[in-house]
Amino acid sequence: MRLTADADPSLWIPVTDSLGWKGRRHRKAAIRMLLGQANAALGATERPGSRLGAWMMSQAAPMLMKRADGRVLVWTWKADPELVVAMATTQELTPEVRIARASMPMEYDDTVSFRSALGAGEKLVVAMPPSPSAPPFTTYTWDTGTHLVTLTAICSERERFGTLDGALDDLARSIRIADDLTGGESPDVLRLPPA
Repeated sequence: MRLTADADPSLWIPVTDSLGWKGRRHRKAAIRMLLGQANAALGATERPGSRLGAWMMSQAAPMLMKRADGRVLVWTWKADPELVVAMATTQELTPEVRIARASMPMEYDDTVSFRSALGAGEKLVVAMPPSPSAPPFTTYTWDTGTHLVTLTAICSERERFGTLDGALDDLARSIRIADDLTGGESPDVLRLPPA
């Protein structure tokens, strides 16, 4: 299953299709922010050479995402690339994935319903994670029956996290499943989700 999205280009910079020089600054900023959050969560300080590590990962990331073939889409906030990183993924709903979802901590039960083109989903906002070093995040999930589609947005600043709620909702509503058209079909065909 592959994903597609119509993210607002005035708000979001796509990292997924930014091969080579195109989007390298945003790619590097997103990776640097995620590495910084991981270091903070583990209680580690920034190591010498971590900027070089972020640069090296930013060069490899487009090829890895290209190999993911639409199973991973990533964006950064255009006005401040190190403020928020949003990543949409799809994964097959195996029995192990279902067990892992059922075994999540109690805090993950505070979801609200969220409707989009993918159908009825759930939205979880964790503005104040239990650990002071953990970043705030929002997760949107949809169970398609065969796959789990997830959009997770991680913010680097707790104070500015709530200001992105509307833009994140719009991004989540723009995510679609990219169907391969069979012979005789056209992109103008309206497909209705199962009832």
